[in-house]
Amino acid sequence: RMPVSVPAADRRQRASAAFSLSFLSLVFSVTALSSSYWCEGTRKVAKPFCTGQNKGDHCIRFNSPDANSSNAVQYIWETGDDKFVDRKFHAGIWYSCEEIINEAGEKCRSFISLTPASDRGVLWLSIVAELLYIILLLTGAILMSVEMCYYSTVIDGLKINAFSAVVTVLAGLLGMVAHMMYTTVFQMTVNLGPEDWRPHTWDYGWSYCLAWASFACCMAAAVTTINKYTKTILEFKHKRKMLERSLKIKYKFPDH
Repeated sequence: RMPVSVPAADRRQRASAAFSLSFLSLVFSVTALSSSYWCEGTRKVAKPFCTGQNKGDHCIRFNSPDANSSNAVQYIWETGDDKFVDRKFHAGIWYSCEEIINEAGEKCRSFISLTPASDRGVLWLSIVAELLYIILLLTGAILMSVEMCYYSTVIDGLKINAFSAVVTVLAGLLGMVAHMMYTTVFQMTVNLGPEDWRPHTWDYGWSYCLAWASFACCMAAAVTTINKYTKTILEFKHKRKMLERSLKIKYKFPDH
C-alpha cells in the first residue's frame, strides 16, 4: 500500500513550489532593497586641473610644470565636451554614489536628501510599502512552511493555505505600488534634483530588475497557492459526491 495518495503527493509538490517561489521572492526583495543599483548612469563634470602625480585624460594639464606653450594654447582653445568627463554613478532607495575622478573609491550621499521636497512624501511611502512588502512575504513564507510540515487534518491545512494566499497577494500588490512610486520619484529627481547630481545619461540597474523579478515570483507563488486551494476544494466536492452516490446505492440495495 502506498503511504501517500496521489492527490496528497500532488498537494505536497504544489506547496513546495509555492514556498520556493515565495522564499526566492523574499531573497530578491531584500537584496534589491539593501543595494544602491536601482538606477545607473553617468554625469558630466568639469575636468579638474592636474595636481601632483595626477595625469591622463581625466584632468587638464594646464599650467603644469611639464606643459609647454603649445599645450597651454591647446587647452585655452578647448571647447565643448573636451573640458568635461563622464563620472559614473548609481542610486538606490537609500543612497546615491558616484566615482571620484583620479582616485579610488566612491562618494555617497543620501538619496532622500537629493529628492525634491515635494516628492519626499512619495519616497517615504515607497520605502514603507517596500518594508511592508518584505514583512508580508516573510509571513507568507512562514505560513507555507507551516502548511508543508503540518500533518494534521486537511481542513486545517486548507485554512493556512487560504490565509497564506491572501497575504501573498497583498504583498504582491504592495510591491508593485512601491516599485512604481520609486520609479516616479527617481524621474522627478532627475528633472528637479540638485544641479550637482543630475545625470547626463541613466538607465535602470540590476537591483531594479531584481525588484521586479521578486514581484513576479511573489505573484507566481500566490497563483500556485490559490490553484492548490481551489484544486483541493474541488477534490473534496468530488469525493463528497462519490460518497453520497455510494450511500444512495447502498440504501436502495442493502446487503442481506
